[in-house]
Amino acid sequence: MDHIAAAEERLFNERLRQKLNEVNAAAQSHLTGVQDHINFTLQQAYFKCAYECFDRRRKQDEISNCVEHCSVPVLNAQNLVENEMAKFQEKLNRSLRVCQDKYEGAKLQPNSNNAMKDLESCVNLSVQDSIEMMPHLAGKLKAYLTIKD
Repeated sequence: MDHIAAAEERLFNERLRQKLNEVNAAAQSHLTGVQDHINFTLQQAYFKCAYECFDRRRKQDEISNCVEHCSVPVLNAQNLVENEMAKFQEKLNRSLRVCQDKYEGAKLQPNSNNAMKDLESCVNLSVQDSIEMMPHLAGKLKAYLTIKD
């Protein structure tokens, strides 16, 4: 690989990092309400519920079962968010792999002068699609968790 191609690749990698940071910022921005709901509303309800479980008239296994029952809403919400974010991440990764495959194929072509520009354009489109999907994902999570805006 010549110096120009190596410099182009380094520049592209830096731009890619910036784009992925944009996706992370969008995710944090749109999911703040969901995380706050889990971390404060559901956690608070869990601790109040668990507190009520501790009664000297109960046996240890009854207390444990009661506390475990109290934790279900928090765990369900956390699992939901983790699963949805994993699907989101996988979709973005697949999209970026398609861009990489197109780039690798274009490099094999005799006149592949625009391969890097095409790769960057494909990545930009994938990242933009992901960012645009974030409000819908947040809305889906808020609806499922019955979070009012």
